[in-house]
Amino acid sequence: MTPDRDKAARDLLAFYMESGVDAAVAEQPVDRFADLEPTRPAAAPKPAPPARAEALRRPSAMPAAAPAAPLSPDAAVMAAREAAKNAANLDELRAILAGFEGCGLKAHAKQLAFADGNPEGRVMFVGEAPGREEDIEGRPFVGRAGQLLDLMMNAIGLDRTNSYIANIVPWRPPGNRTPTPQETQICLPFTLRQIELADPDILVCLGNPSSQPGGIFWRSGRRCRRSPDGVKRNPGPRYPRMRCPRIPLRSMRATNFAHPTATASTTHRTPGRIP
Repeated sequence: MTPDRDKAARDLLAFYMESGVDAAVAEQPVDRFADLEPTRPAAAPKPAPPARAEALRRPSAMPAAAPAAPLSPDAAVMAAREAAKNAANLDELRAILAGFEGCGLKAHAKQLAFADGNPEGRVMFVGEAPGREEDIEGRPFVGRAGQLLDLMMNAIGLDRTNSYIANIVPWRPPGNRTPTPQETQICLPFTLRQIELADPDILVCLGNPSSQPGGIFWRSGRRCRRSPDGVKRNPGPRYPRMRCPRIPLRSMRATNFAHPTATASTTHRTPGRIP
């Protein structure tokens, strides 16, 4: 190469360097990143998934059983009758009732409020349904209505040690509403069996649901008159004879009275009532 051409080549290379050119381009493309790519280590084998997780990912060969459809009202009443008659004592009745799924109230209640007091007592009280306090404690008549009932019992020489207390519906209805006739009829066989096993001498029904004809009061020896609050009251101090469809051989003295909460609501305008 002549000096002039050598100088021209050096000047051209200097121009390229000043322009930012850092590599010569040949006629054929060259992948210059291939030499710069680091060698990756071999991937470690993945651990086998647990058998349980693998079983959950695989579709089951057997389809899951569909939830049982709720019983119709008539079927629930028949199931309650069959279940209640199998109880030989109150403890068995409580266990059977706790496992009974025919009443929709059970799904909304916290627990079963079966009974309170002494099942050997001569007097048995049957109310409507548990309230909020009863639902929490699992015993009937422990709230304000229970305090009023205690005062009423104390006025006639009774307390929870010598009387027995239950409800015609053992689960709390949502919002403390009154049990529907359908709910009452579903739970009625258990209540009648409870009365039969407790075998009181005197039965006192408190409130409308437990006093309705066709329920606990199957047929009475005296006519009843309806009071303004809707409760059928028996005129006169004498108790009528009461018959129950589930207790055909046992007649007992029975009466009905307003629920303690209804008594409290009329205290301010009826002198002489329990405060």
